[in-house]
Amino acid sequence: MISRVTQQTVQRSTLANLQLNLSKMSTLQQQMSSGKRITKPSDDPSGTSTALSMRSEQRATSQYSRNIDDGLGWLSASDTAMQSAVTQLRQARDLTVQAGSGALNAAGREAIATQIESVRDGLISVANSSYQGRNVFAATSGSPVAFGAAPGYGWTGTAGDGVDRRISPDTTVRADADGAAVFGNGASSVFALLDSIAADVRAGTDTGPRLTEIDSKMNAMLGELSGVGARTNRMTDAQGIISQKLQDLKVGISGVEDVDLTETIVELQSQEVAYKGALGATARVLQPTLMDYLR
Repeated sequence: MISRVTQQTVQRSTLANLQLNLSKMSTLQQQMSSGKRITKPSDDPSGTSTALSMRSEQRATSQYSRNIDDGLGWLSASDTAMQSAVTQLRQARDLTVQAGSGALNAAGREAIATQIESVRDGLISVANSSYQGRNVFAATSGSPVAFGAAPGYGWTGTAGDGVDRRISPDTTVRADADGAAVFGNGASSVFALLDSIAADVRAGTDTGPRLTEIDSKMNAMLGELSGVGARTNRMTDAQGIISQKLQDLKVGISGVEDVDLTETIVELQSQEVAYKGALGATARVLQPTLMDYLR
């Protein structure tokens, strides 16, 4: 049985095809102007899911990158402070050696003792260094200083506590330094030691045995300084890995969402040719008559 094709059927079918062709052209033009192949989830549900997953990973990785930047700032501040502390403690050692020579009179011993106390004050200032408004050696405590004034020199931090920065889903790195490990605490602090040495110098007591105590404090500082260096290297390595990962994610998201400009231009030109051809064919097939206008 042959189906009957009317003029109205041909008209509806032709106009529907023209509209479909025009819709494809509009979509291609929109993609070219936005540079995106996916502008709404229905454009590519699978691609949308992949892009959302990659963007979520990108946000998390960006946060790790910011954590590392902040952590490196903390570690740099700690390193600078401890380098200064080691230098000043070496100066105090030299003064102690000079005081133990036995060639100084009372005025000379007083001058040496005063210099040692000046070194002590410099060490207290270094020990209370801050980064972004927080004390470098006070861990997570909210105290404005890591060490109190003489004669107590008490450390305001909490043992075992520290400023940690997460650099991956399962890795954290300590970004500060343990103030008690670097400078001691209270009566066992390097500050109290220098006070005692200054008193010995004034009294004319032999300060030779004190050199061992100074060396012990210096070794403790150098040990903590080595730890800061190791953590800095760890964060720096992680920073390079994360930077590459962010670049890879950016490329991956672009590959899923962005259009291939050359391919889109060729396809748009093909659609334009097809559309113009369809218009010409339609004009010849659908010849309106006076009765069509009267209706």
